[in-house]
Amino acid sequence: MPDEIIESESGPADVLDLEVPALMDAMRVDRAIAMLTERSRSSAVAMIAAGAVAVDGVVVTKASFPLLEGARLEVALPSLEVESVEPDPSVEVDLVHVDDDLVVVSKRFDQVVHPGAGNKEGTLVAGLLAMFPEIAELPNVGAGEPARPGIVHRLDKGTSGLLVVARTPDAYYSLTDQMAAHTARRLYVGIIEGHVEEEQGIVDAPISRSASSPTKMAVRPDGRDARTRYRVLERLDGPARTIIGLELDTGRTHQIRVHMSAIGSPVVNDPKYGQRNEKRLDHDRLALHAGRLTIEHPRTGEPLTARAPWPADLAALGGAEAAAGWIQGD
Repeated sequence: MPDEIIESESGPADVLDLEVPALMDAMRVDRAIAMLTERSRSSAVAMIAAGAVAVDGVVVTKASFPLLEGARLEVALPSLEVESVEPDPSVEVDLVHVDDDLVVVSKRFDQVVHPGAGNKEGTLVAGLLAMFPEIAELPNVGAGEPARPGIVHRLDKGTSGLLVVARTPDAYYSLTDQMAAHTARRLYVGIIEGHVEEEQGIVDAPISRSASSPTKMAVRPDGRDARTRYRVLERLDGPARTIIGLELDTGRTHQIRVHMSAIGSPVVNDPKYGQRNEKRLDHDRLALHAGRLTIEHPRTGEPLTARAPWPADLAALGGAEAAAGWIQGD
């Protein structure tokens, strides 16, 4: 599967980003990583050698590096091999469209799409397997991976909105091809800090892994091509914010979040790319919602458009009518 499908608005599946607790004060970093992730010390050493570990924004090069209480530890973890995911009927799945070939769901902001480090149970995939058990067979015929059966793109935990999920091998191959070719239209609504002056524009800036933090992405000249189109929907005051419509031309890791931060207007409530201590909401959700998705139906070839209404918690921040209009479209 192409990287950009795996990575689309998702970031690494497995990341560790935390403040070092008192019980790990003066502990070797390799030992701490092994304890926190339930992986071997040799795996932790390999992560350090790969430049995947940073403390307070500085990449760690020695496994013996001593941690200090209160320091920020960031680790980009290699994905764990998961043989299967158990169905979990207790996971709530909000269905938007269902047919014999695919389903479209509206992911809640606090849901994780598939298992990863620290998120092995209660994932959206587990709920989907309980409702559509046939998707478990897709990896057996080479259509995807056991940890994410039917999944062709992802959303961050913290981001709400639309995901399309394949139910058959043919649908899986068709949808992954559409994602790779950027023919699937993915429209988002975001609330960003400050007022954007231009009414519309394109952020065309390459993205790659940040040199200072292995769990973050950044605009870098050596990065992969990335383009985000935007349109101002409404400007709000007190505090200054912009309701913005967004469309992805490419699907890089954290693309919208990185591009909005790069133009000086990070997504509201984004602790990674915005102001860590400045929260606009009472819970850990990004002010970002995947509201409209258009694909070519794998069987009929006809366009299929799905919509997910602007969530009430974001509407409370303002701009509800403008956001609804962008989601509804033509």
